[in-house]
Amino acid sequence: MSSDTPMSSDAIIQYAVLDALLAAAYTTGLPAPQARELGDFGIGCCDGLGGEVVLLDGDLVECTDEAPPRAMDDSETLPFFEVCRFPEVAPVDVSGTDLAALTAAIEEHLVSRNLFHAVRIDGVFAAVRVRVPRRGRSPFPSLAEATRDQVETVLEECAGTLLGFWAPAIYQGIAVAGLHLHFLSDDRLAGGHVLESTLAKGSLRVAAYRRFDLRLPTDDVFLRTPLSHDQDHRIVAMEGGAARKA
Repeated sequence: MSSDTPMSSDAIIQYAVLDALLAAAYTTGLPAPQARELGDFGIGCCDGLGGEVVLLDGDLVECTDEAPPRAMDDSETLPFFEVCRFPEVAPVDVSGTDLAALTAAIEEHLVSRNLFHAVRIDGVFAAVRVRVPRRGRSPFPSLAEATRDQVETVLEECAGTLLGFWAPAIYQGIAVAGLHLHFLSDDRLAGGHVLESTLAKGSLRVAAYRRFDLRLPTDDVFLRTPLSHDQDHRIVAMEGGAARKA
């Protein structure tokens, strides 16, 4: 735990809950223009769970298996999205770390394991393994079905940014408990959900947030679908992070 990590008075805003994606209880999403208005830093997924989304320095970018990352169109929606305004934070050197060591370094800079944190790592990566699901067709798949048909890529000697959120264990199923990261290369040619990484040289910034603002869908499918909160093992297998009991 760290007393040096800044505490933002802003909120981490989240649209929808992860358990709804597990139940395929989504037909609509947050419109891309609204997503951009909510902050300058975030991660999520796109229509039909067909790609991973990054909001970095105000640029809303979609990573799919069909083409290099591109700016999201105003007509597109995000069935799940976490977003905030990332404050000024002094960087900490975390060169030479794999994902396990990086996670440990991040957790050393948490203000409390009971608070949400935004996490950003900029640098040159010896290797990053990312995934993007293939784009689904209606009826849209559950998250488990989408990630069974995913495309994995290993990027080597790649400059870019890991970004995402650390969530308290009690929020598993609402969000991803523990660390949830996406990646976007500096040249905007590659990105996705992070499975493994090795940072050759780079820096870490962590910010704590005292507020968590959850916004729920109101479409008929979401309103009528019974949602379970016992999918801990599936979330850890598909998204990483930490088990609720941790």
